[in-house]
Amino acid sequence: MPFYVSPEQQMKDKADYARKGIARGRSVVVLQYDDGILFVADNPSRALHKISEIYDRIAFAAVGKYNEFENLRLGGVRYADINGYQYDRRDVTARGLANVYAQSLGTIFTETNKPYEVEIVVAEVGDAAETDQIYRLTFDGSVADEHGYVAMGGQAEAVAQSLKDGYREGSSLAAALRTAVRALEAQDSERRLEATSLEVAVLDRNREHRLFKRLTAARIGDLLSADEAAPGAGEAGDAGGAGAGADDDDLLDLPDLPEAPKSAEGPKDAPGSKDAEGSKDAEKDED
Repeated sequence: MPFYVSPEQQMKDKADYARKGIARGRSVVVLQYDDGILFVADNPSRALHKISEIYDRIAFAAVGKYNEFENLRLGGVRYADINGYQYDRRDVTARGLANVYAQSLGTIFTETNKPYEVEIVVAEVGDAAETDQIYRLTFDGSVADEHGYVAMGGQAEAVAQSLKDGYREGSSLAAALRTAVRALEAQDSERRLEATSLEVAVLDRNREHRLFKRLTAARIGDLLSADEAAPGAGEAGDAGGAGAGADDDDLLDLPDLPEAPKSAEGPKDAPGSKDAEGSKDAEKDED
């Protein structure tokens, strides 16, 4: 006899399956800074990217199964290229792309036995921070318009809480990157992320034409240590100042060492001269 499962239970099972698959992956953080939008992924791979460019002002970030979100990325690139060619490049927007992704993910979730184990962000940088657009799409096709920051994948709740505590509007690139790295490290208090373990890219509104840019490991390391070098230099300067002060004190103590010139006379001096000096001192004392 056929096995019956209610539609509600079937949707719930699919959702639980997709959430577990996404939670097994490593997290990605997307947040705004003063000159654009920053993407930071816990990803040591140099070839399998979680962050990619879609169009001139649009970028894509994803967590979950690589082959599934890579299919979505390629579909988004084709959509953007075709619409930009047929109409105008300004007609390609993150909102339009998010709608296409939402329809695809929703259809896959309801009509197939296995849903996509992915969660994605589509972001578009504007001429000002107020016009930036960040859309978050889940495995079932739901779309959310986000502001400020987004955390997805892994222990997303812990990462989002850290972002909530540390995020500041209008932060510099270095400050925003440190906030993102601290949020990713919040999943494991004993883990420290190095520059080589991060995939970082930006949509920089100050660039011309293609606003998407990947940051090298060397550049990431410089940004992470930018503000740390200043306090260290200050401490070194204080230590140097303390050392100079100690040397000055030693120089002031030199006149209190009368034995140094006497030792230079040597032990072979005539004893009579020393007795004469002693008698003179005695006469002075009697006077």
